[in-house]
Amino acid sequence: MSELLRDIWYFAGLSGDFKTGALSRIEIAGEPITIGRKRDGTVFALRDICPHRAAPLSAGRIKDDTVECPYHGWRFRADDGACAEIPALCADQAMDTQKIKVRHFPTREIGQLVWIFMSADKRFSGTPDVDPPAFPFADRKPIMDDGLVLNCHVDHAVVGLMDPAHGPYVHAQWWWRSEHSMHEKAKAFEPREHGFAMAAHTPSSNSFAYKLLGGKPVTEITFRLPGIRTEEIKVGDKTLLSFTAVTPVNDTKTRIRQVFFTDMGLIKLLSPILKVGARRFLRQDADMVDLQQIGLAYDPTLLLIEDADTQAKWYHALRKEWIKSRQDQRPFKNPVKARTLRWRS
Repeated sequence: MSELLRDIWYFAGLSGDFKTGALSRIEIAGEPITIGRKRDGTVFALRDICPHRAAPLSAGRIKDDTVECPYHGWRFRADDGACAEIPALCADQAMDTQKIKVRHFPTREIGQLVWIFMSADKRFSGTPDVDPPAFPFADRKPIMDDGLVLNCHVDHAVVGLMDPAHGPYVHAQWWWRSEHSMHEKAKAFEPREHGFAMAAHTPSSNSFAYKLLGGKPVTEITFRLPGIRTEEIKVGDKTLLSFTAVTPVNDTKTRIRQVFFTDMGLIKLLSPILKVGARRFLRQDADMVDLQQIGLAYDPTLLLIEDADTQAKWYHALRKEWIKSRQDQRPFKNPVKARTLRWRS
């Protein structure tokens, strides 16, 4: 298993997940995090462990833009994690409480997406030197939203996410595609910021679901570190954006979240039916991940072939370059080169 990426923005959730005055608990890359929203609407994130007696701060409450621990009422500022008050101190007991801090994580809310920056330096709380990705179409209310936790390391989840050849087997169903509809495909790929894209193209003829969109759909599929896949489908001046985030919980569990945004009236109308299909897709992947763990328990050597597994190779190359560029304190150099990949699916 490779190390979990640091000095990068991870997807934390949708704006609607975090209500004003409420605290939520998540775990990203092995770090327990409490996320809250202040009275002015600003989202913040702190390490979800009180430094006093280790109670989870997420079990407490937001009070005057501080987070109050449920155990002894210690309060920590939402803006920087500094301790603002220790109620047990008497008036004549001098103590500089601000020297006590919980880790503060930079957060950014862009449209409906909330991001958290996971620095390699646990003391870091400034402004990151990289920005989270922006997806302009994700500023509208999502029409579909589903997610679950996969029982695997994030690398296996990401490679499964971009695998172009498993569909006829793992996702075989009449309304999608089957083993009997397999044919050779050739797709042009291009490097993109911190990742790559399957350039805009007409969807495969054996994908029935695309026909529901009507017209002549054109789709572009993009992947970027640390584990974000988007598919933007355009039909005329209308758009359907599929946003999928694969986020490590820890070394053995990975959270996957899939959200759809659109201005297509028909898709909005059919969303209750489409939700069933999308939900089934994710759980089919989860079932295969569980099966895969049976073999992975023996630490086998895994094989990657050309061209069907080239995207997986690119992912590992991107990870390696990200880590090296941060270590060398230099700009990231995308190792992906434009080329056409061919496979049967």
